[in-house]
Amino acid sequence: MQQILSTLYIATPGEGFTDITSKINQWIITNKIIKGILVLSVQHTSCSLTINENADPRVLEDLSSFIKALVPEEGISHQGGSIEHVPYQHSEEGADDMPAHIKTSLTCTSLSLSIENCRLVLGTWQAIYLWEHRQIKHSRKIFLHAIGEVQENNRLPKT
Repeated sequence: MQQILSTLYIATPGEGFTDITSKINQWIITNKIIKGILVLSVQHTSCSLTINENADPRVLEDLSSFIKALVPEEGISHQGGSIEHVPYQHSEEGADDMPAHIKTSLTCTSLSLSIENCRLVLGTWQAIYLWEHRQIKHSRKIFLHAIGEVQENNRLPKT
């Protein structure tokens, strides 16, 4: 068993989903990891990681619409309460920053996945996405920590 630690940098175009599955599978192949466990951890507080469908883009559109409805950009509006609209206190980094922090808290900043035959073990219609919650493009860091069996020679098993 070996441990491999690394950082993957992902450029996001702004708010939305970036499929990082192939980049992670390429990292696994480059590091010759035959089987094991991979922990992914995004090192930011305004984006997240998610596993979801990769076949119908409407799934991602619906997820985005849902989280925007759940976390409005303007502040908090209490349902059925006597309190009026309450703006977010944290706003120094832009109107989309505090909602991005809330969205990150409601989603995931790390994932644990299995590796088998030099590939992530995912369902047929699954992909790993970096979910950018800010409106402008960013460079995001994802920390990778793999524990597993590594091919010692130059020949990898057939997948």
